[in-house]
Amino acid sequence: MRYLYLLLILTFPFGLIGQNLPHTMTADEQLAFPEYIKAKHALQNRTAVPPSGPVRTMAEWEKCQGTVITWTGFTDILRQITDYAQEEGKVFIICSDSNTVKNSLTSYSIPLTNVEYLETGYNSIWCRDYGPWSVYLSDVDSLMLVDWTYNRPRPLDDATPSFIADYLGIPRIDMETGNQELIHTGGNFMVDGHGTGFSSELTINENPTLTLSQIETRMMDNMGIDRYIIMPTLPYDVIHHIDMHLKLLDEETILAGEYPVGVADGPQIEANVQYIQNNYTTCFGRPYKIVRIPMPPDANGNYPDNNGDYRTYTNSLLINGSVIMPAYEEQYDTTAERIYREAMPGYAIHQIDCNSIIPSLGTIHCITKEIGEVDPLWISHAPLQNTNNTTTPYDVVAKIKHISGINTTTLYWSTDTATGYTPVVMTSIGNDSFSASIPAQVNGTTVFYYVSATAISGKSASKPLVAPAGFFKFTVDQSTSISSTQTKTDHIYPCYPNPFQAAVRFSFQLWAPETVEITLFDLSGKEIAKPVSGNYPEGYHYIDFDGMQLAKGVYVAKIQTNSGVSYQKLFRQ
Repeated sequence: MRYLYLLLILTFPFGLIGQNLPHTMTADEQLAFPEYIKAKHALQNRTAVPPSGPVRTMAEWEKCQGTVITWTGFTDILRQITDYAQEEGKVFIICSDSNTVKNSLTSYSIPLTNVEYLETGYNSIWCRDYGPWSVYLSDVDSLMLVDWTYNRPRPLDDATPSFIADYLGIPRIDMETGNQELIHTGGNFMVDGHGTGFSSELTINENPTLTLSQIETRMMDNMGIDRYIIMPTLPYDVIHHIDMHLKLLDEETILAGEYPVGVADGPQIEANVQYIQNNYTTCFGRPYKIVRIPMPPDANGNYPDNNGDYRTYTNSLLINGSVIMPAYEEQYDTTAERIYREAMPGYAIHQIDCNSIIPSLGTIHCITKEIGEVDPLWISHAPLQNTNNTTTPYDVVAKIKHISGINTTTLYWSTDTATGYTPVVMTSIGNDSFSASIPAQVNGTTVFYYVSATAISGKSASKPLVAPAGFFKFTVDQSTSISSTQTKTDHIYPCYPNPFQAAVRFSFQLWAPETVEITLFDLSGKEIAKPVSGNYPEGYHYIDFDGMQLAKGVYVAKIQTNSGVSYQKLFRQ
Protein backbone atom coordinates (compact mmCIF):
# COMPACT_ATOMS: atom_id res chain seq x y z
CA MET A 1 0.00 0.00 0.00
CA ARG A 2 2.75 2.49 0.85
CA TYR A 3 4.50 1.59 -2.44
CA LEU A 4 1.27 2.57 -4.21
CA TYR A 5 1.32 5.98 -2.55
CA LEU A 6 4.98 6.51 -3.35
CA LEU A 7 4.10 6.02 -7.02
CA LEU A 8 1.21 8.45 -6.72
CA ILE A 9 3.42 11.04 -5.05
CA LEU A 10 5.96 10.72 -7.85
CA THR A 11 3.17 10.96 -10.41
CA PHE A 12 1.45 13.90 -8.70
CA PRO A 13 4.15 15.91 -6.94
CA PHE A 14 1.56 18.30 -5.46
CA GLY A 15 1.31 15.61 -2.78
CA LEU A 16 4.60 16.90 -1.47
CA ILE A 17 3.74 20.58 -1.63
CA GLY A 18 3.07 22.06 1.78
CA GLN A 19 2.29 20.34 5.02
CA ASN A 20 -0.77 22.40 5.95
CA LEU A 21 -3.22 22.22 3.07
CA PRO A 22 -6.69 23.76 3.58
CA HIS A 23 -9.88 21.87 4.40
CA THR A 24 -11.25 22.56 0.94
CA MET A 25 -9.44 21.52 -2.23
CA THR A 26 -7.13 24.07 -3.77
CA ALA A 27 -7.78 25.12 -7.37
CA ASP A 28 -4.91 22.90 -8.53
CA GLU A 29 -6.28 19.97 -6.56
CA GLN A 30 -9.74 20.36 -8.08
CA LEU A 31 -8.21 20.11 -11.53
CA ALA A 32 -5.95 17.20 -10.60
CA PHE A 33 -8.41 15.07 -8.61
CA PRO A 34 -9.99 13.13 -11.53
CA GLU A 35 -6.58 12.20 -12.89
CA TYR A 36 -5.36 11.34 -9.40
CA ILE A 37 -8.20 8.84 -8.97
CA LYS A 38 -7.56 7.38 -12.43
CA ALA A 39 -3.86 6.98 -11.67
CA LYS A 40 -4.65 5.40 -8.33
CA HIS A 41 -6.97 2.89 -9.97
CA ALA A 42 -4.39 2.10 -12.64
CA LEU A 43 -1.89 1.14 -9.93
CA GLN A 44 -4.29 -1.22 -8.18
CA ASN A 45 -3.93 -4.84 -9.17
CA ARG A 46 -5.88 -6.68 -6.52
CA THR A 47 -9.39 -7.32 -5.27
CA ALA A 48 -10.46 -6.20 -1.80
CA VAL A 49 -12.18 -8.72 0.45
CA PRO A 50 -14.70 -7.54 3.09
CA PRO A 51 -14.49 -8.94 6.63
CA SER A 52 -15.32 -12.62 7.00
CA GLY A 53 -18.26 -11.98 9.34
CA PRO A 54 -20.64 -9.27 10.54
CA VAL A 55 -18.97 -6.11 11.81
CA ARG A 56 -20.05 -3.18 13.96
CA THR A 57 -18.68 0.34 13.64
CA MET A 58 -18.13 1.86 17.07
CA ALA A 59 -19.81 5.10 18.13
CA GLU A 60 -17.82 8.11 19.28
CA TRP A 61 -19.07 7.80 22.90
CA GLU A 62 -17.69 4.27 23.27
CA LYS A 63 -14.46 3.61 25.16
CA CYS A 64 -11.35 4.49 23.13
CA GLN A 65 -7.68 3.67 23.50
CA GLY A 66 -6.69 7.07 22.19
CA THR A 67 -6.91 10.04 19.85
CA VAL A 68 -5.04 10.79 16.61
CA ILE A 69 -3.94 14.32 15.67
CA THR A 70 -1.61 15.63 12.96
CA TRP A 71 0.96 18.18 14.12
CA THR A 72 0.90 20.97 11.54
CA GLY A 73 -0.47 24.48 11.83
CA PHE A 74 -2.73 25.71 14.65
CA THR A 75 -0.27 24.23 17.18
CA ASP A 76 -1.80 26.20 20.06
CA ILE A 77 -5.08 24.32 19.53
CA LEU A 78 -3.24 21.02 19.07
CA ARG A 79 -1.36 21.52 22.34
CA GLN A 80 -4.61 22.00 24.24
CA ILE A 81 -6.22 18.98 22.60
CA THR A 82 -3.19 16.92 23.59
CA ASP A 83 -3.39 18.20 27.17
CA TYR A 84 -7.07 17.26 27.57
CA ALA A 85 -7.06 14.07 25.50
CA GLN A 86 -4.00 12.52 27.19
CA GLU A 87 -6.03 12.44 30.41
CA GLU A 88 -8.47 10.09 28.65
CA GLY A 89 -6.08 7.82 26.74
CA LYS A 90 -3.15 7.81 24.36
CA VAL A 91 -2.57 10.72 22.01
CA PHE A 92 -1.08 9.50 18.73
CA ILE A 93 0.64 12.47 17.08
CA ILE A 94 1.41 12.22 13.37
CA CYS A 95 4.45 14.41 12.84
CA SER A 96 7.62 14.90 10.82
CA ASP A 97 9.89 15.45 13.85
CA SER A 98 8.97 14.14 17.30
CA ASN A 99 11.53 16.36 19.04
CA THR A 100 9.83 19.49 17.75
CA VAL A 101 6.50 18.27 19.15
CA LYS A 102 8.04 17.28 22.49
CA ASN A 103 9.69 20.69 22.88
CA SER A 104 6.44 22.47 22.05
CA LEU A 105 4.42 20.44 24.56
CA THR A 106 7.05 20.68 27.27
CA SER A 107 7.26 24.46 26.94
CA TYR A 108 3.59 24.57 27.98
CA SER A 109 4.09 22.05 30.83
CA ILE A 110 1.98 19.41 29.07
CA PRO A 111 2.80 15.84 30.23
CA LEU A 112 4.40 13.53 27.67
CA THR A 113 3.67 10.26 29.48
CA ASN A 114 0.58 9.39 27.43
CA VAL A 115 1.80 10.59 24.04
CA GLU A 116 3.15 8.57 21.13
CA TYR A 117 4.77 10.02 18.02
CA LEU A 118 4.09 8.59 14.57
CA GLU A 119 6.77 10.03 12.32
CA THR A 120 5.43 9.86 8.79
CA GLY A 121 4.41 12.10 5.92
CA TYR A 122 1.21 14.12 5.80
CA ASN A 123 -0.42 16.85 3.74
CA SER A 124 -2.86 18.48 6.16
CA ILE A 125 -4.21 18.73 9.69
CA TRP A 126 -7.69 17.34 8.87
CA CYS A 127 -7.21 13.81 10.20
CA ARG A 128 -10.93 13.33 10.96
CA ASP A 129 -11.46 13.20 7.23
CA TYR A 130 -8.63 10.88 6.24
CA GLY A 131 -8.16 8.88 9.46
CA PRO A 132 -9.31 5.26 10.01
CA TRP A 133 -12.66 4.09 11.42
CA SER A 134 -12.76 1.50 14.21
CA VAL A 135 -14.98 -1.55 13.65
CA TYR A 136 -15.40 -4.83 15.52
CA LEU A 137 -16.01 -8.29 14.16
CA SER A 138 -19.11 -9.80 15.80
CA ASP A 139 -19.80 -6.66 17.85
CA VAL A 140 -16.84 -6.94 20.25
CA ASP A 141 -14.29 -9.43 18.93
CA SER A 142 -11.43 -8.36 16.65
CA LEU A 143 -10.74 -4.63 16.24
CA MET A 144 -10.14 -3.58 12.62
CA LEU A 145 -9.52 -0.21 10.98
CA VAL A 146 -11.45 0.85 7.87
CA ASP A 147 -9.56 2.71 5.14
CA TRP A 148 -11.61 4.75 2.63
CA THR A 149 -10.29 6.63 -0.38
CA TYR A 150 -9.83 10.18 0.91
CA ASN A 151 -11.82 12.72 -1.10
CA ARG A 152 -8.75 14.88 -1.66
CA PRO A 153 -5.77 14.21 -3.98
CA ARG A 154 -3.43 14.05 -0.99
CA PRO A 155 -1.59 10.73 -1.09
CA LEU A 156 0.29 11.23 2.19
CA ASP A 157 -2.95 11.89 4.08
CA ASP A 158 -4.65 9.03 2.27
CA ALA A 159 -1.90 6.65 3.42
CA THR A 160 -2.51 7.49 7.11
CA PRO A 161 -5.03 4.70 7.93
CA SER A 162 -2.66 2.08 6.52
CA PHE A 163 0.25 3.56 8.48
CA ILE A 164 -1.73 3.62 11.74
CA ALA A 165 -2.98 0.06 11.23
CA ASP A 166 0.60 -1.14 10.72
CA TYR A 167 1.88 0.89 13.68
CA LEU A 168 -0.75 -0.50 16.06
CA GLY A 169 -0.74 -4.00 14.57
CA ILE A 170 -4.47 -3.85 13.78
CA PRO A 171 -5.97 -5.49 10.66
CA ARG A 172 -7.04 -3.05 7.95
CA ILE A 173 -10.29 -3.23 5.98
CA ASP A 174 -9.57 -2.06 2.44
CA MET A 175 -12.24 0.25 1.00
CA GLU A 176 -9.76 1.81 -1.41
CA THR A 177 -9.64 -0.95 -3.97
CA GLY A 178 -11.85 -1.45 -7.02
CA ASN A 179 -14.76 -3.66 -6.03
CA GLN A 180 -14.99 -2.21 -2.49
CA GLU A 181 -13.75 1.35 -3.02
CA LEU A 182 -15.66 4.27 -1.53
CA ILE A 183 -14.56 7.89 -1.78
CA HIS A 184 -15.54 9.35 1.55
CA THR A 185 -14.55 11.77 4.29
CA GLY A 186 -14.79 11.29 8.06
CA GLY A 187 -16.38 14.66 8.80
CA ASN A 188 -19.35 13.57 6.71
CA PHE A 189 -20.16 10.43 8.67
CA MET A 190 -21.59 9.76 12.10
CA VAL A 191 -22.70 6.41 13.50
CA ASP A 192 -24.73 5.13 16.46
CA GLY A 193 -22.77 1.93 17.15
CA HIS A 194 -25.84 -0.16 16.22
CA GLY A 195 -25.63 -0.11 12.44
CA THR A 196 -27.15 3.30 11.63
CA GLY A 197 -25.00 5.82 9.78
CA PHE A 198 -25.65 9.42 8.76
CA SER A 199 -24.11 11.45 5.92
CA SER A 200 -24.93 14.28 3.56
CA GLU A 201 -25.47 13.71 -0.17
CA LEU A 202 -21.80 14.56 -0.67
CA THR A 203 -21.20 10.80 -0.34
CA ILE A 204 -23.40 10.16 -3.38
CA ASN A 205 -22.02 13.08 -5.36
CA GLU A 206 -18.39 12.01 -4.89
CA ASN A 207 -19.06 8.43 -6.01
CA PRO A 208 -20.72 9.06 -9.40
CA THR A 209 -19.92 5.57 -10.72
CA LEU A 210 -21.83 3.91 -7.86
CA THR A 211 -25.55 3.66 -7.27
CA LEU A 212 -26.92 4.41 -3.82
CA SER A 213 -27.59 0.70 -3.43
CA GLN A 214 -23.95 -0.11 -4.18
CA ILE A 215 -22.78 2.48 -1.64
CA GLU A 216 -25.10 0.99 0.98
CA THR A 217 -23.88 -2.53 0.21
CA ARG A 218 -20.24 -1.55 0.64
CA MET A 219 -21.01 0.23 3.90
CA MET A 220 -22.90 -2.83 5.11
CA ASP A 221 -20.27 -5.38 4.08
CA ASN A 222 -17.29 -3.48 5.46
CA MET A 223 -18.72 -1.42 8.33
CA GLY A 224 -21.98 -3.11 9.33
CA ILE A 225 -24.07 -0.07 8.34
CA ASP A 226 -27.45 -1.63 7.62
CA ARG A 227 -29.35 1.68 7.72
CA TYR A 228 -27.72 4.63 5.97
CA ILE A 229 -29.53 7.96 6.41
CA ILE A 230 -28.42 10.45 3.75
CA MET A 231 -29.63 14.06 3.74
CA PRO A 232 -29.34 17.08 1.42
CA THR A 233 -26.23 19.23 1.65
CA LEU A 234 -26.43 22.74 3.11
CA PRO A 235 -26.27 25.88 0.92
CA TYR A 236 -23.58 27.70 2.92
CA ASP A 237 -21.51 24.79 4.24
CA VAL A 238 -18.78 24.74 1.60
CA ILE A 239 -17.38 21.33 2.62
CA HIS A 240 -20.82 19.68 3.12
CA HIS A 241 -19.68 17.75 6.21
CA ILE A 242 -22.42 16.64 8.57
CA ASP A 243 -20.29 17.28 11.66
CA MET A 244 -20.51 21.02 11.04
CA HIS A 245 -24.18 21.06 12.10
CA LEU A 246 -25.21 17.67 13.59
CA LYS A 247 -23.72 15.38 16.23
CA LEU A 248 -24.90 12.16 17.85
CA LEU A 249 -24.44 12.40 21.63
CA ASP A 250 -25.76 8.88 22.23
CA GLU A 251 -27.91 6.31 20.43
CA GLU A 252 -31.04 8.47 20.66
CA THR A 253 -29.88 12.09 20.99
CA ILE A 254 -28.93 14.37 18.10
CA LEU A 255 -27.29 17.72 18.81
CA ALA A 256 -28.47 20.06 16.04
CA GLY A 257 -27.06 23.47 15.21
CA GLU A 258 -29.67 26.22 15.29
CA TYR A 259 -29.62 29.57 13.49
CA PRO A 260 -32.13 32.38 13.95
CA VAL A 261 -35.27 31.72 11.90
CA GLY A 262 -34.59 31.91 8.17
CA VAL A 263 -30.86 32.64 8.55
CA ALA A 264 -28.06 30.93 6.60
CA ASP A 265 -28.33 27.12 6.73
CA GLY A 266 -31.03 27.17 9.40
CA PRO A 267 -33.92 26.20 7.07
CA GLN A 268 -32.04 23.24 5.55
CA ILE A 269 -30.78 22.01 8.93
CA GLU A 270 -34.35 22.10 10.21
CA ALA A 271 -35.59 20.29 7.10
CA ASN A 272 -32.97 17.58 7.62
CA VAL A 273 -33.91 17.19 11.29
CA GLN A 274 -37.58 16.90 10.35
CA TYR A 275 -36.68 14.34 7.69
CA ILE A 276 -35.02 12.19 10.35
CA GLN A 277 -37.89 12.56 12.79
CA ASN A 278 -40.55 11.85 10.17
CA ASN A 279 -38.89 8.79 8.64
CA TYR A 280 -36.68 7.10 11.19
CA THR A 281 -36.66 5.88 14.75
CA THR A 282 -33.63 5.15 16.90
CA CYS A 283 -32.02 1.73 17.12
CA PHE A 284 -34.40 1.16 20.06
CA GLY A 285 -37.47 1.96 17.97
CA ARG A 286 -38.21 5.37 19.53
CA PRO A 287 -38.19 8.95 18.21
CA TYR A 288 -34.87 10.76 18.21
CA LYS A 289 -34.42 13.40 20.89
CA ILE A 290 -33.26 16.66 19.29
CA VAL A 291 -31.13 19.01 21.38
CA ARG A 292 -30.67 22.46 19.84
CA ILE A 293 -27.42 24.41 20.19
CA PRO A 294 -26.75 27.89 18.75
CA MET A 295 -24.75 28.48 15.59
CA PRO A 296 -23.31 31.86 16.67
CA PRO A 297 -22.43 34.79 14.39
CA ASP A 298 -18.80 35.79 13.91
CA ALA A 299 -17.12 38.65 15.77
CA ASN A 300 -18.74 41.16 13.41
CA GLY A 301 -22.22 39.74 13.94
CA ASN A 302 -22.32 38.08 10.52
CA TYR A 303 -23.57 34.60 9.63
CA PRO A 304 -22.35 32.47 6.69
CA ASP A 305 -25.05 33.89 4.39
CA ASN A 306 -23.38 37.28 4.88
CA ASN A 307 -19.78 36.05 4.58
CA GLY A 308 -19.49 35.34 8.30
CA ASP A 309 -17.39 32.49 9.71
CA TYR A 310 -19.12 29.10 9.97
CA ARG A 311 -19.02 29.01 13.75
CA THR A 312 -20.34 25.73 15.12
CA TYR A 313 -20.49 23.95 18.48
CA THR A 314 -21.44 20.53 17.09
CA ASN A 315 -17.84 20.11 15.87
CA SER A 316 -16.66 18.74 19.22
CA LEU A 317 -14.80 15.59 20.23
CA LEU A 318 -16.17 12.98 22.64
CA ILE A 319 -13.23 11.09 24.07
CA ASN A 320 -14.05 8.71 26.93
CA GLY A 321 -15.09 10.90 29.89
CA SER A 322 -14.48 14.25 28.22
CA VAL A 323 -16.09 16.57 25.72
CA ILE A 324 -13.65 18.93 23.99
CA MET A 325 -15.71 21.70 22.42
CA PRO A 326 -14.85 24.76 20.33
CA ALA A 327 -15.21 28.22 21.87
CA TYR A 328 -15.52 31.65 20.23
CA GLU A 329 -17.05 34.30 22.51
CA GLU A 330 -18.08 34.01 26.15
CA GLN A 331 -21.60 35.31 25.51
CA TYR A 332 -22.27 32.30 23.26
CA ASP A 333 -19.85 29.79 24.79
CA THR A 334 -21.53 29.78 28.20
CA THR A 335 -24.85 28.78 26.64
CA ALA A 336 -23.24 26.06 24.54
CA GLU A 337 -21.37 24.64 27.53
CA ARG A 338 -24.57 24.56 29.59
CA ILE A 339 -26.30 22.62 26.81
CA TYR A 340 -23.50 20.06 26.72
CA ARG A 341 -23.52 19.70 30.53
CA GLU A 342 -27.28 19.13 30.62
CA ALA A 343 -27.21 16.67 27.72
CA MET A 344 -24.14 14.76 28.97
CA PRO A 345 -24.15 14.72 32.79
CA GLY A 346 -20.93 13.53 34.39
CA TYR A 347 -18.66 14.40 31.48
CA ALA A 348 -15.78 16.85 31.84
CA ILE A 349 -16.40 19.73 29.43
CA HIS A 350 -13.30 21.47 28.03
CA GLN A 351 -13.34 24.57 25.82
CA ILE A 352 -10.69 25.56 23.29
CA ASP A 353 -10.72 28.91 21.49
CA CYS A 354 -11.16 28.11 17.79
CA ASN A 355 -11.38 31.58 16.26
CA SER A 356 -8.07 31.03 14.48
CA ILE A 357 -9.13 27.81 12.75
CA ILE A 358 -12.84 28.25 12.02
CA PRO A 359 -12.21 30.42 8.93
CA SER A 360 -10.66 27.24 7.51
CA LEU A 361 -14.07 25.51 7.88
CA GLY A 362 -13.39 23.16 10.75
CA THR A 363 -12.56 22.95 14.46
CA ILE A 364 -11.93 20.28 17.11
CA HIS A 365 -13.77 17.34 15.54
CA CYS A 366 -12.19 17.94 12.15
CA ILE A 367 -8.62 17.64 13.45
CA THR A 368 -9.02 14.61 15.73
CA LYS A 369 -9.81 10.91 15.23
CA GLU A 370 -10.47 8.35 17.93
CA ILE A 371 -9.15 4.75 17.91
CA GLY A 372 -11.31 2.13 19.61
CA GLU A 373 -10.29 -0.25 22.38
CA VAL A 374 -8.83 -3.59 21.38
CA ASP A 375 -11.24 -5.57 23.61
CA PRO A 376 -14.36 -3.49 24.29
CA LEU A 377 -16.90 -4.38 26.94
CA TRP A 378 -20.00 -3.23 25.08
CA ILE A 379 -23.23 -2.37 26.89
CA SER A 380 -26.33 -1.59 24.83
CA HIS A 381 -29.36 -0.32 26.73
CA ALA A 382 -32.57 1.51 25.84
CA PRO A 383 -32.92 4.00 28.74
CA LEU A 384 -36.17 3.91 30.69
CA GLN A 385 -38.46 6.82 29.98
CA ASN A 386 -40.89 8.78 32.18
CA THR A 387 -43.78 6.69 33.40
CA ASN A 388 -47.09 7.00 35.24
CA ASN A 389 -46.65 3.51 36.69
CA THR A 390 -46.53 3.50 40.51
CA THR A 391 -47.42 -0.16 41.12
CA THR A 392 -45.08 -2.52 39.23
CA PRO A 393 -41.26 -2.62 39.09
CA TYR A 394 -39.34 -0.95 36.28
CA ASP A 395 -37.42 -3.56 34.32
CA VAL A 396 -33.94 -2.60 33.10
CA VAL A 397 -32.68 -4.74 30.21
CA ALA A 398 -29.19 -4.43 28.69
CA LYS A 399 -27.26 -6.33 26.06
CA ILE A 400 -23.71 -6.84 27.35
CA LYS A 401 -20.85 -8.47 25.44
CA HIS A 402 -17.11 -9.08 25.77
CA ILE A 403 -14.87 -11.45 23.87
CA SER A 404 -14.08 -13.37 27.11
CA GLY A 405 -17.71 -13.53 28.23
CA ILE A 406 -19.50 -11.74 31.08
CA ASN A 407 -18.79 -12.55 34.71
CA THR A 408 -21.08 -10.18 36.66
CA THR A 409 -23.59 -7.46 35.81
CA THR A 410 -25.12 -5.03 38.27
CA LEU A 411 -27.86 -2.41 38.14
CA TYR A 412 -27.33 0.58 40.43
CA TRP A 413 -30.32 2.81 41.20
CA SER A 414 -31.12 5.74 43.48
CA THR A 415 -33.72 8.39 44.17
CA ASP A 416 -31.06 10.67 45.68
CA THR A 417 -27.54 10.40 44.23
CA ALA A 418 -26.14 12.25 47.26
CA THR A 419 -26.96 9.23 49.43
CA GLY A 420 -25.54 6.68 47.00
CA TYR A 421 -26.89 3.88 44.82
CA THR A 422 -28.54 0.56 45.61
CA PRO A 423 -26.98 -2.40 43.71
CA VAL A 424 -29.13 -5.13 42.17
CA VAL A 425 -27.57 -8.18 40.51
CA MET A 426 -28.73 -8.57 36.91
CA THR A 427 -29.62 -12.03 35.63
CA SER A 428 -29.06 -13.49 32.19
CA ILE A 429 -32.17 -13.70 30.01
CA GLY A 430 -30.43 -15.09 26.92
CA ASN A 431 -29.12 -13.56 23.71
CA ASP A 432 -26.32 -11.76 25.64
CA SER A 433 -29.00 -9.81 27.53
CA PHE A 434 -29.35 -9.22 31.27
CA SER A 435 -32.21 -7.89 33.36
CA ALA A 436 -32.94 -6.46 36.82
CA SER A 437 -35.78 -4.40 38.29
CA ILE A 438 -36.09 -1.10 40.13
CA PRO A 439 -38.90 -1.20 42.73
CA ALA A 440 -42.06 0.78 41.98
CA GLN A 441 -41.91 4.36 43.25
CA VAL A 442 -44.46 6.89 44.42
CA ASN A 443 -45.72 9.67 42.22
CA GLY A 444 -43.26 12.54 41.80
CA THR A 445 -40.12 10.43 42.26
CA THR A 446 -37.12 10.85 39.98
CA VAL A 447 -35.06 7.67 39.61
CA PHE A 448 -31.35 7.68 38.69
CA TYR A 449 -29.60 4.52 37.56
CA TYR A 450 -26.73 2.99 35.61
CA VAL A 451 -25.53 -0.47 34.55
CA SER A 452 -22.11 -1.92 35.33
CA ALA A 453 -20.48 -5.15 34.17
CA THR A 454 -17.27 -7.13 34.59
CA ALA A 455 -15.99 -9.56 31.98
CA ILE A 456 -14.44 -12.93 32.72
CA SER A 457 -11.09 -11.35 31.82
CA GLY A 458 -11.56 -8.83 34.64
CA LYS A 459 -12.29 -5.88 32.37
CA SER A 460 -15.11 -3.65 33.63
CA ALA A 461 -17.31 -0.94 32.14
CA SER A 462 -20.46 1.03 32.85
CA LYS A 463 -23.31 2.51 30.87
CA PRO A 464 -23.24 5.51 30.78
CA LEU A 465 -19.49 5.36 30.43
CA VAL A 466 -18.99 8.10 33.08
CA ALA A 467 -21.19 6.45 35.75
CA PRO A 468 -21.77 7.05 38.62
CA ALA A 469 -21.05 10.76 37.92
CA GLY A 470 -23.28 10.38 34.87
CA PHE A 471 -26.53 8.43 34.88
CA PHE A 472 -29.85 7.65 33.24
CA LYS A 473 -32.95 9.07 34.88
CA PHE A 474 -36.73 8.96 34.59
CA THR A 475 -39.61 10.49 36.52
CA VAL A 476 -42.75 8.86 37.89
CA ASP A 477 -45.50 11.34 37.04
CA GLN A 478 -49.22 10.59 37.13
CA SER A 479 -50.26 14.14 36.30
CA THR A 480 -50.05 13.51 32.56
CA SER A 481 -50.79 10.62 30.27
CA ILE A 482 -47.47 9.00 29.47
CA SER A 483 -46.84 6.24 26.99
CA SER A 484 -44.44 4.30 29.15
CA THR A 485 -41.70 1.97 28.03
CA GLN A 486 -41.64 0.58 31.55
CA THR A 487 -44.93 -1.28 31.23
CA LYS A 488 -44.59 -4.91 30.32
CA THR A 489 -45.63 -4.58 26.68
CA ASP A 490 -43.77 -6.29 23.85
CA HIS A 491 -42.03 -3.83 21.57
CA ILE A 492 -41.79 -4.43 17.84
CA TYR A 493 -39.05 -2.39 16.14
CA PRO A 494 -39.38 -1.18 12.54
CA CYS A 495 -37.86 -3.68 10.14
CA TYR A 496 -34.83 -2.43 8.26
CA PRO A 497 -33.41 -1.77 5.84
CA ASN A 498 -36.71 -0.83 4.21
CA PRO A 499 -36.72 -0.82 1.20
CA PHE A 500 -34.41 -3.87 1.09
CA GLN A 501 -32.69 -5.89 -1.60
CA ALA A 502 -31.25 -8.89 0.23
CA ALA A 503 -31.64 -9.42 3.97
CA VAL A 504 -34.24 -7.63 6.07
CA ARG A 505 -34.07 -7.60 9.88
CA PHE A 506 -37.04 -8.17 12.19
CA SER A 507 -36.37 -7.24 15.83
CA PHE A 508 -38.48 -7.23 18.97
CA GLN A 509 -38.29 -6.92 22.76
CA LEU A 510 -40.11 -9.48 24.92
CA TRP A 511 -40.85 -9.10 28.61
CA ALA A 512 -41.48 -12.81 29.12
CA PRO A 513 -40.86 -16.07 27.21
CA GLU A 514 -43.47 -16.51 24.51
CA THR A 515 -44.24 -17.61 20.97
CA VAL A 516 -43.61 -15.11 18.19
CA GLU A 517 -44.84 -15.43 14.62
CA ILE A 518 -44.01 -13.13 11.71
CA THR A 519 -45.74 -13.88 8.43
CA LEU A 520 -45.23 -12.18 5.06
CA PHE A 521 -48.16 -11.59 2.70
CA ASP A 522 -48.30 -10.08 -0.75
CA LEU A 523 -50.87 -7.38 -1.50
CA SER A 524 -53.46 -9.96 -2.56
CA GLY A 525 -53.33 -11.44 0.95
CA LYS A 526 -51.49 -14.61 -0.10
CA GLU A 527 -49.03 -15.91 2.50
CA ILE A 528 -45.52 -15.80 1.01
CA ALA A 529 -43.21 -16.79 3.86
CA LYS A 530 -42.97 -17.16 7.63
CA PRO A 531 -39.61 -15.62 8.62
CA VAL A 532 -40.22 -16.12 12.33
CA SER A 533 -42.13 -18.86 14.14
CA GLY A 534 -41.05 -20.20 17.49
CA ASN A 535 -40.55 -19.75 21.20
CA TYR A 536 -38.25 -16.97 22.38
CA PRO A 537 -36.99 -16.11 25.88
CA GLU A 538 -37.41 -12.72 27.52
CA GLY A 539 -35.13 -10.06 26.04
CA TYR A 540 -34.16 -8.44 22.78
CA HIS A 541 -34.10 -10.56 19.62
CA TYR A 542 -33.46 -10.02 15.92
CA ILE A 543 -33.80 -12.29 12.92
CA ASP A 544 -32.26 -11.57 9.51
CA PHE A 545 -34.52 -12.93 6.79
CA ASP A 546 -33.09 -13.64 3.33
CA GLY A 547 -35.38 -11.70 1.03
CA MET A 548 -33.56 -12.61 -2.19
CA GLN A 549 -36.21 -15.29 -2.80
CA LEU A 550 -38.91 -12.62 -2.99
CA ALA A 551 -39.98 -10.91 -6.18
CA LYS A 552 -39.62 -7.14 -6.26
CA GLY A 553 -42.67 -5.42 -4.85
CA VAL A 554 -44.64 -4.54 -1.74
CA TYR A 555 -45.27 -6.96 1.13
CA VAL A 556 -47.02 -6.83 4.48
CA ALA A 557 -45.48 -8.38 7.59
CA LYS A 558 -47.90 -9.58 10.26
CA ILE A 559 -46.19 -9.71 13.67
CA GLN A 560 -48.01 -11.61 16.41
CA THR A 561 -46.94 -11.72 20.09
CA ASN A 562 -48.81 -12.02 23.38
CA SER A 563 -49.33 -8.26 23.28
CA GLY A 564 -51.32 -8.48 20.09
CA VAL A 565 -50.90 -8.19 16.34
CA SER A 566 -49.14 -5.45 14.40
CA TYR A 567 -48.41 -4.92 10.71
CA GLN A 568 -45.51 -3.39 8.77
CA LYS A 569 -45.24 -2.68 5.06
CA LEU A 570 -42.01 -3.83 3.35
CA PHE A 571 -40.58 -2.91 -0.04
CA ARG A 572 -38.39 -5.38 -1.94
CA GLN A 573 -36.27 -3.51 -4.50
